[in-house]
Amino acid sequence: MNDPAQSIPRHIAIIMDGNGRWAERRSLPRFAGHRAGVEAVREVVRACSALNVGVLTLFAFSSENWRRPRIEVTLLMRLFTSALAREARRLHGANVRLRVIGGRAAFPARLQRAIADAEELTRGNTGLELVVAANYGGRWDIAEAARELARRVARGELAPDAIDEALLGSALSLADLPEPDLFIRTGGEQRISNFLLWQLAYCELYFTDTLWPDFGVAALQQALGSFARRQRRFGRTGDQVNTGGSSMLLESAPRPDGTTDPDSPGVRANSA
Repeated sequence: MNDPAQSIPRHIAIIMDGNGRWAERRSLPRFAGHRAGVEAVREVVRACSALNVGVLTLFAFSSENWRRPRIEVTLLMRLFTSALAREARRLHGANVRLRVIGGRAAFPARLQRAIADAEELTRGNTGLELVVAANYGGRWDIAEAARELARRVARGELAPDAIDEALLGSALSLADLPEPDLFIRTGGEQRISNFLLWQLAYCELYFTDTLWPDFGVAALQQALGSFARRQRRFGRTGDQVNTGGSSMLLESAPRPDGTTDPDSPGVRANSA
């Protein structure tokens, strides 16, 4: 059995699904589910901090969510703004660094300012890195990276033949962070819904019927238990992993830029 301390993913990514259904089952408006979901975020952030998880990425609002009813989108923008104002100092006090990825220019000016203020307040913190993906899509992320490389080619700074997986990966939103080790989706659906398409290539996937507002410490521990029981091979056979131990996988743990990460606990966790 793995040492529990060694079975903690370095990076956890979560699709927080089920807020609306949680509210509907209680004969409440859908927005009540989103409010309850904020409480679940707070609990999971605290738990990840206590467990020394390095990065927690939450899918808060996808680029496809603009298709929802206008009133729901408006209320979500207001909730995001108020939650940022309320939670920023709490995150700062807990040594959590906040980062928001996605096309923030589409958000109301007030929300953009709240994002910038919260990021600036927590910029120097050294604990958990909390990444909130808002107006984000995995295809958008890859397209943005491709456009940046195309601009470099147009300026004569880069030869087209020099573009490889590592270079493209280095232009993505989370290029400076380790790739997710564990992906969690709540709410019963079993798809990744255009979330971190590039970064989830080697990630362990975990799906649960638990609706996001009900996803607390116990549910997180169940997901971590499932992760700890898995054998991560990175292209090798199970016999190679068992024979080679940690050292084999340490050479294979991928970063977003295509290089390897010898310090990833998510790799060490499941090497035996």
